[in-house]
Amino acid sequence: MQTLLELLRFERFIAADVLIVFYYLGAIFIPIFLYLFHRYIREHIPLVRKVEALLHSIFLTFDTHKKVYLFLLFLFGIIVTELMWRMMFEIMIGYFHMHDYLKQIAET
Repeated sequence: MQTLLELLRFERFIAADVLIVFYYLGAIFIPIFLYLFHRYIREHIPLVRKVEALLHSIFLTFDTHKKVYLFLLFLFGIIVTELMWRMMFEIMIGYFHMHDYLKQIAET
């Protein structure tokens, strides 16, 4: 009962556990959502379809080295984005741990 009251009065944070859940949900579902959103936009907005067709025709003119470089750049972008997502959550979790430690020090 005491723990519930602490949670309701914001004396105790549940954020670290919840943030870990949201990190994994975001790391898995955001790329899936973006892929589905891209498909939806491509199907329903003619301008996006035209721009994508133009970019695809330009991509087909590239030689194999440029295609490999673009693929590696795309892969690098995904890795950096996932890394930044992870770092953002590590900073928030670290903040809540630091808050708990400072609270413990103040109580002693």
